[in-house]
Amino acid sequence: MKADMSEVKLQRLAKSYGGFAAVKEFDLEIGKGEFLVLLGPSGCGKSTTLRMIAGLESITSGDLFINGKRMNDVDPKDRGVAMVFQNYALYPHRTVFDNMAMALKLKRVPAAEIRKRVEQTAEMLGLMEYLERKPAALSGGQRQRVAIGRAIVRTPVVFLFDEPLSNLDAMLRVKMRMELQELHEGLGVTSVYVTHDQVEAMTLADRIVIMNNGVVEQVGTPREVYDRPFNEFVATFIGSPTMNILDFELLENVPDSNSKKGCWVTPCGSLSFPSLPVDTGTRRKVRVGIRPEHLEILAKRKQMSGHEIQARVQLDELLGADALLVLAVGDARLTARVSGIDHPKRGDHVTLNLPLAQLHVFDAETGMAI
Repeated sequence: MKADMSEVKLQRLAKSYGGFAAVKEFDLEIGKGEFLVLLGPSGCGKSTTLRMIAGLESITSGDLFINGKRMNDVDPKDRGVAMVFQNYALYPHRTVFDNMAMALKLKRVPAAEIRKRVEQTAEMLGLMEYLERKPAALSGGQRQRVAIGRAIVRTPVVFLFDEPLSNLDAMLRVKMRMELQELHEGLGVTSVYVTHDQVEAMTLADRIVIMNNGVVEQVGTPREVYDRPFNEFVATFIGSPTMNILDFELLENVPDSNSKKGCWVTPCGSLSFPSLPVDTGTRRKVRVGIRPEHLEILAKRKQMSGHEIQARVQLDELLGADALLVLAVGDARLTARVSGIDHPKRGDHVTLNLPLAQLHVFDAETGMAI
């Protein structure tokens, strides 16, 4: 049962409550069949944006288009969208079949067509044997499948998901992520998915929209936002453990060189970087980030480059194949992700290297990537 694909366009869309700007004006185009994830911390405006697309929140300013049609004043039921909620929103006194069929009955779809659609969808989601059960007799994962099935039978042009996996336990979330991926590949329907869980975003999304305080910070593929964050917020929000950030202040310039060369004072001590990976211009202060998996622990025999830091392992956590090390370095604490085989232990002294190619440099005042 392949539903129509749709393009969603947001033009200068914004939402305010009195003097509070919940979503600040932004533009976004969602391609046909795309799986787009709105990601950010609680209160960033992602669910409000989703609800504006659904028609459950009014639009303060700007325009919303679905398949080229302006939707600002169109009733939710007439937008061709179907929403899957965090709390399932199932009728507890009705069977699985009736829950999935409800919207079709309200539209007066013929009974034979309703049964056909519900059974096709139940077969797809592995719910055939549960059609006569009520929600209380189902597991959390099964209830979520019913909620998704209720959306599918409507053959929407856009699926909207509002943190649909947040009530499930960790193992079930992994299973449901795989099922959502397979479902999207099978149906090919444009989908907008809200979550605060970056693992969901990175594994499900074609593109991610990262929001903070009502502002769209960056739009890109999972690889783009991880490797090339636009600013320090994105850099530290994406990735677990979070990116290490250090303050760098230029101590002196190397003679006959430009300002990107020299010795930098950091919380880890003075470090010599003949050249940072970007030209810092006239800035004497920058913020430098490195992801935990890119910190190198050097063998004692390895040649020094001037980027080394002496550290003491404050905490080691074995995760299986990997281990996380919390390292005390002067006034700073750094996190490194290393192999779980024969890794340094608590109390050990190690030498760290900051590989130049893996450094992210941000403006100390604006937080923007340089």
